Amino acid sequence: MTRESDGSAFWLAVGTLWWRELVRFYRYRSRVLGALGTPLVFWLLIGSGIGRSFAAPGGVGYLEFFFPGTLLLIVLFTSIFCMMSIIEDRREGFLRSVLVAPVSRASLVLGKILGGATLAVAQGLVFTALAPTVGISLSLERVAAVAGALFLTAFALAGLGFLLAWRIDSVQGFHGVANLFLIPLWLLSGALFPAAGASDWVRAVMALNPLTYSVSLLRQALYFSTTGTAASGPSLALNVSATLGFAVVAGLAAYAAARRPTAGDEG
Repeated sequence: MTRESDGSAFWLAVGTLWWRELVRFYRYRSRVLGALGTPLVFWLLIGSGIGRSFAAPGGVGYLEFFFPGTLLLIVLFTSIFCMMSIIEDRREGFLRSVLVAPVSRASLVLGKILGGATLAVAQGLVFTALAPTVGISLSLERVAAVAGALFLTAFALAGLGFLLAWRIDSVQGFHGVANLFLIPLWLLSGALFPAAGASDWVRAVMALNPLTYSVSLLRQALYFSTTGTAASGPSLALNVSATLGFAVVAGLAAYAAARRPTAGDEG
């Protein structure tokens, strides 16, 4: 087999798995509602509930401050719901069929992660359309910047979700582990409150948390051409580097895990 045919087979497998993730996710309306509706409710309830008692940086309203954090939460929920399909594929026998097919494990990992990332970006852009309601103006440049930031973050979280789902054999267990690790990462990312007002140990954790830089990157994307404390934080170069590094590490970790099948994946 030539290199060209090998490459064609690889990308055909990636494209097929990517498309399957999109179709399967939107086939289950409850997943769409959970991935988009739950963060929206959080945004409205939390933002409206504590908005008057919380002084957001730059004098912006709390709903506006919480907006990028809600975008991140949508990506997080979408990634969790998408990567559950690995557990379902294992139970249905589809995953075993893919594993014995003449395609590389890399195509399986990349197809799944790209599918989850694409869905997360799509869900996030739907919510981004609400930005003008809290005083954040939109333009093609800002939407493009938000889409790029969402994709890097979604790829990282989908890779992390893949890693967890590959090692867990039940949906309930996956939800439990995901909530135990991923939700605290979101809470300590600057999505709900800035690091400046937190205790020393919380600030230290936030500085080590890769999602901190994802939230900051989303803020800078939303305030594309403005300056000021509403979009302040780590530098753009640091935010991009940290988020890109997180995506690469998560993707490589998912691939390393996929090269070691679990007992349920073996014939």
